[in-house]
Amino acid sequence: MLYVIVGAGPAGVVAAEQLRKLDPLGNVTLIGDEPEAPYSRMAIPYYLTDKIEEQGTHLRKQSGHYDAHTIDVVQDRVVSIDTSINEVHLASGDKRRYDKLLLATGSSPAVPPIPGIELAGVHNCWTLEDARAIVKLAKPGASVVLMGAGFIGCIVLEALALRDVKLTVVEMENRMVPRMMNETSGNMIKRWCEEKGVAVHTSTRAESIEQSGSGLVVKLSNGENVAADLVISATGVKPNMQFAADSGIETDQGILVNHFLQTSDEDIYAAGDVCQGKDFSTGEFTVQAIQPTAVEHARVAASNMARGHHSEHAGNVNMNVLDTIGLVSASFGSWMGTEGGDSVELVNEPAFKYLSLQFEDDVLIGASSLGLTQHVGVLRGLIQSRTRLGDWKEKLKEDPLRIMEAYLACAQGQSTSMT
Repeated sequence: MLYVIVGAGPAGVVAAEQLRKLDPLGNVTLIGDEPEAPYSRMAIPYYLTDKIEEQGTHLRKQSGHYDAHTIDVVQDRVVSIDTSINEVHLASGDKRRYDKLLLATGSSPAVPPIPGIELAGVHNCWTLEDARAIVKLAKPGASVVLMGAGFIGCIVLEALALRDVKLTVVEMENRMVPRMMNETSGNMIKRWCEEKGVAVHTSTRAESIEQSGSGLVVKLSNGENVAADLVISATGVKPNMQFAADSGIETDQGILVNHFLQTSDEDIYAAGDVCQGKDFSTGEFTVQAIQPTAVEHARVAASNMARGHHSEHAGNVNMNVLDTIGLVSASFGSWMGTEGGDSVELVNEPAFKYLSLQFEDDVLIGASSLGLTQHVGVLRGLIQSRTRLGDWKEKLKEDPLRIMEAYLACAQGQSTSMT
């Protein structure tokens, strides 16, 4: 059996290893378009803060790992798929045949339509090549403008703050991390950052970037001009799926798949950031650009590629956990709630603590928290298990901090007896 995997990130590597385990005699090829060993983008902030060397970002640290597992790693870019003859075409002119193909091509930074975005000194923070450029420019005391305070932006923010730069953050929405925090908690994160010396402009956009002597000037929609030695764009990502769409595979927000992560072509599967897979909470098919989802997709897709349709993907809980200069925030499932649902909110602004629980009947379907790390595992467990809370729902509405008690009681079948 000829297995080809396009994309050498976490999803691609896990799928390759799973295929090798399930089919020891199969031919496994892993194709990545960067001139690096397969690595994790989530490790780049640790590289930026000198906590690890470049090799520390590699997904597999042991020398010769892929050779030892008979996985052929190819550094090239897939430009098209000929589905009529099961063949991928590479930028180098090479071609690779496949019996089963996995598309784990990930995503790329979205480029905002800002005049001057192409200037030297403006970078994404997405690849190791980007990180090398940032390390050279983000010296202690350097002025840095970070465009975007979403999940990725705040990961970059953490690394930049630790590099002791003079940091300005610009976010178009009215709060930080708007896709995982509501206005109350998102603005608590903003105030936390400001107290740590970071200038944060929300409800603001960068209108242009201009050269000024040896540096740059970022003109903001609020009328301010910010001088910068370095500008970093972290304004979102988009799935790398164009070559798949051009090959006739059905796409929407990402590459469309069924419950087995199979695309509209029976020999082709998708996983990770590029895959529009099932959301556990809603049952809808959406793109979840987070590493835990990518890894789970990879295991399920590889199992089905090797064995046929035996592993159905139940869906992943949408989950984000973020450390912003020491303040940990988290969101799980339907954290904004659903129409007709019930909720409770605890707010302690002076202590930077926040907890929101979202219910459907007596089931916890979503949650978000700030500064309360001890509840992270319990929140995810209750949501993923769809545990019925019984009378514990009302107790949680009175005091949401009793979530651990509720979890233990309900897990032991005592939801109606404890007081």
